[in-house]
Amino acid sequence: MNNNTPVRGSLRSQRGASTLTILVMVLFFGSLLTLAIKLGPIYLDDITIQEALEGLEGTENLGNMTPGDVRSLINKRLSVNNVRGFDAKNITVTKDGDKVLIAVDYEVRTDIFSNVDAVVHFQHNYEMAGR
Repeated sequence: MNNNTPVRGSLRSQRGASTLTILVMVLFFGSLLTLAIKLGPIYLDDITIQEALEGLEGTENLGNMTPGDVRSLINKRLSVNNVRGFDAKNITVTKDGDKVLIAVDYEVRTDIFSNVDAVVHFQHNYEMAGR
C-alpha cells in the first residue's frame, strides 16, 4: 500500500465541530458583542468627560473662578461634547488657594437584556491651577 493514498476509513474518522459546540460558540460571541454594544458608549462618554475636565488645566483665571463658575464651564464643555445622561451634580468643585479640586463620582446603569442590568461606577479626581 502506498503512503500517499488515503485510507477509506479515514474520512469517517474526521469530524468537525458538533452542532452543540457551534451553538455554544455563537451564544458566547453573541454575548460578548452585546456587552460591547451596551457598555462601549458608557466608557466612551467617560473618556469624553475626562478629556473635558483635563482640558480645564491651564484655563485662564481658573484659580480666581468660584466653584459655581467652574461647574458652569464644565457643563458647557460637556454640552459641546454631546455627553448625554450625565448629571452635573456628580461633580464636586472645591478650591484650595489657587488650586481647584474637582472630584467626579458617578455610576451608570444600563439594561443588558430582560431583567439583567449592568452598573458601571466611575471616580476621578483632578487638581488644577489656571494661568
